[in-house]
Amino acid sequence: MYSTNMEGEKREDASLSRKRSFTFGAYGSVETDPGAQPAEDKTVDMLDSPVNERKSIHSASNNQKETELFEIIEKLQGSRLDEQRCEFPLPLKSQLLMIGGDLPIILPSKLGGYWIDPPLGRLADDSPTSSHHGFHGDGYEIMERDGEAKIYHQFFRSRYHHSFTAVDPSLGPLVLSVCLEEEDNRMRVILRMKECSLHGVFSLSLFPGIPSAVELAKMLCDRVTVSKFEVVCYLKAPLLISAFDEHRVSSNFKFGVLYQKEDQFTEEDILGNNEESEEFTEFLSILGDTVQLQGFTGFRGGLDVCHGQTGNQAVVTSFHGNEIMFHVATKLPFTDGDPQQLQRKRHIGNDIVALVYQEGQTPFLADVIKSHFLHCFIVVRRVQRKAAKDTGQAAYQICITAREDVPPFGPVLPEPPIFTDRSLLREFLLTKLINAEISCYKAEQFSRLELRTRSSLLESLQAELSTRSQCMMREPSPSPSAEGVRGVSEGSGGFIENFKRAIRVRSHSFETLSMPRKISVISPQKPKADRDAESDKISDLGPAEVRDQASPQEDT
Repeated sequence: MYSTNMEGEKREDASLSRKRSFTFGAYGSVETDPGAQPAEDKTVDMLDSPVNERKSIHSASNNQKETELFEIIEKLQGSRLDEQRCEFPLPLKSQLLMIGGDLPIILPSKLGGYWIDPPLGRLADDSPTSSHHGFHGDGYEIMERDGEAKIYHQFFRSRYHHSFTAVDPSLGPLVLSVCLEEEDNRMRVILRMKECSLHGVFSLSLFPGIPSAVELAKMLCDRVTVSKFEVVCYLKAPLLISAFDEHRVSSNFKFGVLYQKEDQFTEEDILGNNEESEEFTEFLSILGDTVQLQGFTGFRGGLDVCHGQTGNQAVVTSFHGNEIMFHVATKLPFTDGDPQQLQRKRHIGNDIVALVYQEGQTPFLADVIKSHFLHCFIVVRRVQRKAAKDTGQAAYQICITAREDVPPFGPVLPEPPIFTDRSLLREFLLTKLINAEISCYKAEQFSRLELRTRSSLLESLQAELSTRSQCMMREPSPSPSAEGVRGVSEGSGGFIENFKRAIRVRSHSFETLSMPRKISVISPQKPKADRDAESDKISDLGPAEVRDQASPQEDT
């Protein structure tokens, strides 16, 4: 009896040992060598089952475990591969891309969201010798971003006028300016609100007596509910008001220039071009002059003019009083081993409008450049002449695409949209680029930024005018409240300093979107020359915090 129990216990221990060994081996840990088992275990195995049956059971269990393991691994890897999959552009020979037997200059995004001019369905004679139907450079007009921005400077500052401030419960801060034009027997009024500024001219015959500031404000906006305005009696008020009215006005523009060769579809291919063909160099000479960045004193558009960190050369020009800097991709620094070329995209990806020079018949995909800021592309393709012998003049065909919330802008493309005259092409392109940026500001993203910037500046202006006026009206005897108001006002730097600080921070964020975030400290003792140099970075857009939220890989 005793020996029988002992044999049973040994058989159970041997079975557990085999199971434990198999489990560890199946999952990649220690697996016991069958040849190292004790002789007693072998005897028990022989008594329990035949050798062939034992081996078959062991092999089946092992195969089942391995199958389950590889199924788990395949599921895990399969899900990760699906996340990394992307769709390649449609084949060039697809019938959907064939329009009149030729490939179009621009292909629409598969997801939509862009308009193209001229439309893909328009079949027009594209012969470079066709007439332009009366289009000429004299008819190209540059749009005004804010038509009423300079009304105060033009009609008020040279005349005797008054300004008033108030805080409306529903509309927020209000700044009212009133000017009397006695020679015309009328009164000119400007009401500044968060959403916009309202301007009106009223005949004095409309008022039986002297109208109040509240009455004048309600004549411009019936939503005004405030019952009283405060008089502004600060000597520098006209300077502060002019700075607010004209904060959207700028004569500096920067545009990206991309170089697309034959069979280049992707962003990496286009941004990876380093060599410039003779034709591309000739096209750049139409846009402007190539200058050395070292020591350049004009508008630099965020490029480094001291240490050469953004390349050695750039293309610049002046056009009807506007300074233009072109961010040419082939002239920006190239980084080996970086397929995204972030040193180039950090400038071009932060532009609002980009010019694409196209060589060959490969179309440009509307959404190929991933950026939150690029809203419009003007594509120029050098085309073969269909006239007689070449007379030495190149022909350029133009096509435009923009996001769907960008309003159309002039000048209108001629029919056919092909230019052979260099001066006419330059006049058209530069006008079109400037108008494109001004029109892009009306898109939802930029209009929301501008509204927030305007609201912040108006609040600062109203508080500054009110505080300064109270200081001038107060008795000279010191008091805790007066000292507190003066300390806060002097410590904040005033409206002008707040305005400059907001612009500098916005411009700094605009240039360093792809770089690690840094905390910048603006020293009040910074020399004026340095402050003037920093003011060149102003890009005339909304606050900087939204730009900091952009993804470095998509928006740089």
